[in-house]
Amino acid sequence: MTEEIAAPLRVLVADDQDLVRRGFQVILNSYDNLEVVGLARDGEEAVELAQQLKPDVVLMDIRMPRKNGIEATRDIVNNPLLRRTHVLVLTTFDTDEYVYDALAAGASGFLLKDVDPDEIADAIRIVAQGEALIQPKIMKRLVETFVASRPQAATGKAAPAELKAKLRELTDREREILLLVSRGLNNEEIGQELFISPATVKTHLARIMGKTGAHDRAQLVVFAYESGLVKGA
Repeated sequence: MTEEIAAPLRVLVADDQDLVRRGFQVILNSYDNLEVVGLARDGEEAVELAQQLKPDVVLMDIRMPRKNGIEATRDIVNNPLLRRTHVLVLTTFDTDEYVYDALAAGASGFLLKDVDPDEIADAIRIVAQGEALIQPKIMKRLVETFVASRPQAATGKAAPAELKAKLRELTDREREILLLVSRGLNNEEIGQELFISPATVKTHLARIMGKTGAHDRAQLVVFAYESGLVKGA
């Protein structure tokens, strides 16, 4: 029986530098399971091409003309026709604000441009599966820092009513699981903590995402902090 070969993951590269775009195209196309299907020169073109091509992953730069990568990410993630498209932010700017804003806009991951090609390829595969790129424990520390540095946390203001309302929709068990996700635990670790199976944890997470509108685990962590379930450091 002939083993069926999976179709390559379709990638859209968005960067305002031509050499960078072409470089990523050459590098990523060298992997058997990856295919660059489009190149965008700015955020506005990234949104347009994403709508046309419906790629699995958009490799998104942040600082671009016309529309920056954060705005483009938000447009893509909020488009119901692109629910299967995930955004991986790739930039040279290593600042807390950019990482936080990328995650808050709906990006599934964040990478610096100086990572090895294999790391980028692996990140694309992870993000395409709907997982957060940043390791849970690292993500928890990062987002905790980002949320604590935001004006809302710094001034002690209450979480927006909309987020509070979504938090109230969660059952006690769902809140418990969301809290453990925000602490960086994976499904297996959460299952061990609560004496339930990883499959049951996954089912609960799907319900939590549905109620909160979270895009993935990274978004769940952002929600946990911004809704007030977890207090910033």
